Amino acid sequence: MLRSTTLLLLLTLPALSAETISGPAVVVDGDTIELQGAQIRLYGIDAPEAAQTCENATGRTYPCGRTAAHALAGQIGTNPVTCEPVKTPKRERVVAVCRVGHEDLSAWMAAHGQAIAERRASPAYLRQESKAWATRRGLWAGTFVEPMDWRHANRRAEVTANPPAND
Repeated sequence: MLRSTTLLLLLTLPALSAETISGPAVVVDGDTIELQGAQIRLYGIDAPEAAQTCENATGRTYPCGRTAAHALAGQIGTNPVTCEPVKTPKRERVVAVCRVGHEDLSAWMAAHGQAIAERRASPAYLRQESKAWATRRGLWAGTFVEPMDWRHANRRAEVTANPPAND
């Protein structure tokens, strides 16, 4: 059963990457939603990972990854989400511009300081990020490790802590 479901999902990914999809969404983390059974990464931003922590303006540690996910979930609410796929990267997860009504969710997350603009992908959300930085909103109110750097450091720590078994 699991194999057939996985196969069906893999067969539908090329179709999803070309078509607009809409419906109720489930927030996976601050830059990923699940829509119609597919994981969709919000285009142009990078949000803290679910387990990531940051420091607020007073230096107190807080769960910024969970905060970003809750902010995205709050913005979506019970509204349907419409996603226009931009590309399907190597990992076969769809990357899309997603909206609730006319509100671009990536722009909203960057403007509220819950995600950073993904400069490698596009400069599309740099203006929103700059406004959040200037007003010290969200992540910009304190200090944080960029999500990509945090992922890299934590993967390396995980590999070091759990080295592969020698056969």
